[in-house]
Amino acid sequence: MENTYFEQERYERAKKRVRRIKGFYTHAIVYVVINLMLVFININNLEPGESYLQWKNFITLGSWGIGLLAHGVSVFLPTLVIGKNWEDEKIKSLMDKEKNHKWE
Repeated sequence: MENTYFEQERYERAKKRVRRIKGFYTHAIVYVVINLMLVFININNLEPGESYLQWKNFITLGSWGIGLLAHGVSVFLPTLVIGKNWEDEKIKSLMDKEKNHKWE
């Protein structure tokens, strides 16, 4: 029964992780599409001889890019820093500790 519990717990965590990754990819796709549309609009609204390289044309790209980067870090960095199996090992360790001290 305990093994089934661990499998269900691992499945739920994996499902949650997949949702987070999917959310990041959706965010990235929307970022690219919207910013491409903004570039097209900004290019069409340039005066003759005016350069596209102006700070106002990069505000949305930069600020939203920082948000996208933060989203990516929150989704992918924990796995890179503490490892993929850290949660499973920690849960097992805490449950074993509780099991061993339960009757003392």
